[in-house]
Amino acid sequence: MTELRGRKALITGGGKGIGRAIALRLAKGGADVALFEVDEGSAQKTAISIEEMGVKSLYLRVDVSLQEEVEKGVEEINQRWEGLDILVNNAGITRDNLIMRMTSEEWDSVLGVNLRGAFYCIKAVLKGMMRKRWGRIVNVSSVVGKMGNPGQANYVSSKAGLIGLTKAVAKEVASRRITVNAVAPGFIDTEMTKALPQKIRDLFLNQIPLGRTGRPEDVANLVFFLCTEEAGYITGQAINVDGGMLM
Repeated sequence: MTELRGRKALITGGGKGIGRAIALRLAKGGADVALFEVDEGSAQKTAISIEEMGVKSLYLRVDVSLQEEVEKGVEEINQRWEGLDILVNNAGITRDNLIMRMTSEEWDSVLGVNLRGAFYCIKAVLKGMMRKRWGRIVNVSSVVGKMGNPGQANYVSSKAGLIGLTKAVAKEVASRRITVNAVAPGFIDTEMTKALPQKIRDLFLNQIPLGRTGRPEDVANLVFFLCTEEAGYITGQAINVDGGMLM
């Protein structure tokens, strides 16, 4: 399947988990894939796997919460690849705490990566996409951004904010054939969720009609579709990938 042959994609937080799965799925579809990642080891492994598929990869150590690093990173990609067609804002962190105990640093760090980082990346790539009159932007939100979750006021706010950002930007750029959508994963089997106690995992599983956790590939497949020409009439949406957990 080479629906994205010739397209240039940027995935933030693409070293592992959902980000890695997205990067590999887009590469399998023919896209050249650049990665913004702070974990050099995982990013290098992903980059090697991408190149083994016969497409180009590029890894840049970029902290998306820092606007200057984002702008320099996008500029370097533009110089090497002559522009970007696809942006997937996947980078995200958690700093869980009850709201009464949450510190300003815990709030600011999560909003800085998860929401402000997406803003910086969109702002940096948009001019090139508008010039091409084609683009795909996908923001990785979460079902908790729609339903809430105790102990995660900062994370939930960042993911809900991504949905609002998606809708606003989608309306601004639709006339340039640029679509902007969000995906909202539910309970996905990643390193983060595997570290949870079995009691908590069982609690989540009991809320999922399909009766299993999601795989990173389940999210990646939807992201891939949203990046294709066939998804050109879908924009401003926040689509759940959660096995029916939130209906």
